[in-house]
Amino acid sequence: MPIIHAQPFDYIFEPARSALIVIDMQRDFIEPGGFGESLGNDVSLLAAIVPTVAALLALCRRHGITVIHTREAHRPDLSDCPPAKRERGAASLRIGDPGPMGRILVAGEPGNDILPAVAPLAGEIIIDKPGKGAFYATALGEILRLKGITHLIFAGVTTEVCVQTTLREANDRGYECLLIEDATESYFPAFKAATLEMVRAQGAIVGWTAPLAALAAGLET
Repeated sequence: MPIIHAQPFDYIFEPARSALIVIDMQRDFIEPGGFGESLGNDVSLLAAIVPTVAALLALCRRHGITVIHTREAHRPDLSDCPPAKRERGAASLRIGDPGPMGRILVAGEPGNDILPAVAPLAGEIIIDKPGKGAFYATALGEILRLKGITHLIFAGVTTEVCVQTTLREANDRGYECLLIEDATESYFPAFKAATLEMVRAQGAIVGWTAPLAALAAGLET
């Protein structure tokens, strides 16, 4: 089995029983004019990881690792979006409002799409999630169970919100989790750094972290 030189110690996994979960690489979060920028964020920080995420996807596909994509998406009538989620914050645009790329975070709108550079291939799993975590109100848990998945590799945005929430949900369900450090990003670099430290603290209390190069070395040697 591949051995990944990770922090806080080596991560060992079987590719056939592993899945890559790419969190929310959506236009609304990463492209100028989307929801992320409407919150006053510098979206170029997130855009910078797109080539790394694309390389990670290609690597996992070559080695037979199941690939799962998530989108934060709500029904057009917003029946799955509680008022507390829609109304908080200082955004000029809120979930469901018309934006430059269609209604914000509504399924089927252009801004809700995954970026073309990291788009799913035919047959890859896409999870539309109404919450921050990908297990809440979705079929993700059942999909992983039916596929016999035991190990999860994580990438995507943002590190401290949807990525960390899903990773912690997975840890509670018994999955061994590896977060790829340079394939995740935050609008706030300090938040990313803190999340990486929290994940691998106390003997991998939540999971492991490693750069893409370490994963590639473990898989391809």
